[in-house]
Amino acid sequence: MQSEQIPVARESVPFLGLGALSTLVLALLGYSVPALICLAASGFVLYFFRDPVRVLPEGENTIVSPADGRIIRVEEVADNRFLHGQALKVSIFMNLFNVHVNRIPYAGTVEAVRLQAGRFYAADRIKAELHNEYCALLMGTQDGGRYAVVQVAGLVARRIVCRAETGDQLRAGQRYGLIRFGSRLDLYLPPATAIAVQIGDRVRAGESLLGHWPVQAGPAATTS
Repeated sequence: MQSEQIPVARESVPFLGLGALSTLVLALLGYSVPALICLAASGFVLYFFRDPVRVLPEGENTIVSPADGRIIRVEEVADNRFLHGQALKVSIFMNLFNVHVNRIPYAGTVEAVRLQAGRFYAADRIKAELHNEYCALLMGTQDGGRYAVVQVAGLVARRIVCRAETGDQLRAGQRYGLIRFGSRLDLYLPPATAIAVQIGDRVRAGESLLGHWPVQAGPAATTS
């Protein structure tokens, strides 16, 4: 697992540096209005890349939200890309003002990391899940179960960051990446998962309870 920085994502550094330099130069040249605009833009960048501390929900076998945002989909699907079988799919849409740091929903080992280039349709559209650029983590759990968590780029989001690597053992709520600037995250769980959210709910990464992992999940179908 690559290192990370708290409480502001390290990916903010180039933007903050450019904003601070631009503000300083414009101020020294006497361009007060442009300097204030650059200062405000730097403030928004700092806000966008914020990485707050989160407290995991109590209980056993809890699945936490991997992203801040709004639940836009909860349904059982035939997944032919990641788990290759029936799965309970939960989709979370992140708008421009949500925290964009992503976290691990359930403890496990990274079996594979798949980055697929693609299009940049609006992330809340159904076709986004089929055609947009994405990065998928395929996770194996201690009880032999498997799930996938997929970062999906959006209309504005042009950069997916995934720090997780194959073989990493990750705990629930652990930070592993982010997407900038506005996007979605899809979670593929065993069909027997006891889900605790519904469409329209607002959730917070590493803090909101999404459901409970099925005690006897068993191994899912293998990847190809």
